[in-house]
Amino acid sequence: MRYYSLNKKSPSVSFKEAVVSGQAPDRGLYFPEKIPALSTNLKENLSNLSKEDISFEVMKPFVDKDLPDNELRRIVSETINFPFPLVTINENISSLELFHGPTYAFKDVGARFMSRCLGYFNQNNHRKTTILVATSGDTGGAVANGFLGVEGVEVIILYPSGKVSPVQELQLTTCGQNITALEVKGTFDDCQAIVKEAFTDNDLNDKYQLTSANSINVGRWLPQQLYYFFALQQWKEKEPPIVCVPSGNFGNICAGVLAHISGLPVKHFIAACNANDTVPEYLATEKYPEKKSVATISNAMDVANPSNFIRVMELFHQQLPELKKSFSSVSISDNITRKTITRVFDETGYMLDPHGAVAYHALDNYLQKNKNTKGFILETAHPVKFPDVVEDLLQVKIPLPEEAKHLFEKEKKSILMEASFEKIKEWMMGR
Repeated sequence: MRYYSLNKKSPSVSFKEAVVSGQAPDRGLYFPEKIPALSTNLKENLSNLSKEDISFEVMKPFVDKDLPDNELRRIVSETINFPFPLVTINENISSLELFHGPTYAFKDVGARFMSRCLGYFNQNNHRKTTILVATSGDTGGAVANGFLGVEGVEVIILYPSGKVSPVQELQLTTCGQNITALEVKGTFDDCQAIVKEAFTDNDLNDKYQLTSANSINVGRWLPQQLYYFFALQQWKEKEPPIVCVPSGNFGNICAGVLAHISGLPVKHFIAACNANDTVPEYLATEKYPEKKSVATISNAMDVANPSNFIRVMELFHQQLPELKKSFSSVSISDNITRKTITRVFDETGYMLDPHGAVAYHALDNYLQKNKNTKGFILETAHPVKFPDVVEDLLQVKIPLPEEAKHLFEKEKKSILMEASFEKIKEWMMGR
């Protein structure tokens, strides 16, 4: 498999080269030259196959010859060694819980897969690889956990000061070792813009071997397909589901659409956004707006310029009418998000986090307008990561998972920085 830049001004590269570089020299995102079709065996026997066998078969065409079969099997086995339950909320809506990994967020899968790929690729590399990553909340913790102690790799995480939850911040600022957290006085979009500029800066690229662990990196983006296969393994209905994904940078839903185009049965995708409504507005007006991100209670989705939406469009050949046949997007306010958390808990006892609540309301509205349909949301983070919102609304204490208790015994270590590429470049050059 070769990967081309969506800006079409750089040569195609292998999977290994795409993972190691992160982004193409022309600032474009890498995209596979062809979308592999799922085998008949996989489609017909999905419910009977192991998660490891599914993961191996799905990922094999994308890594091609860059990972031997035995290494790929080891990597996927270590990547997905926790549950992915599809939990019934009511008779029409289920929740695919993606928070049973080490950092209680869906990004554990991509971070673990990518870290193990880089570990393998770096075996005979005498130059250290530097992961430079921006996070709106969960990416930072997942990347820090996935890459902690990986030989030959250091991680620098940029996160917006005051705009991530307490557990999220502790997960990315208490690791130490090869993990450094930069607390940026700005928004996620500021952090992401700084990271993108760093990749094209000659001085930084002379000093560092840079790559990113955001979902712009194919090593992070592609394994997210696996969630949807695990969900369909557990789907008991005859009709394919409506799938609603809480969407910020659009990597997760883009991976789902990729799985669907490969052959996985899905009836419709909904990208559920918070007040950062760039994509819903674009689909409504067919004009892509320039916006700045706004802070919400579903902070991991506070993205005004989602990097991966261009990949979504590429899956539909950059044709908006084609996209609209199976893809829609809506914006949900914080007020409705709060009401949804309360209503669903009162009616069903199910506890949503703010991101899952955005998806739930969007899916519920869709199903009411499209009778005789059922679907599931992707519950992308554990409610414990958002105690200020969830506990205040429900007036209950969220049990802290045993694995998270140690975080509150650790000291936060971060470096406060201005939201300035020049300042962060100066810091990086002076290390």
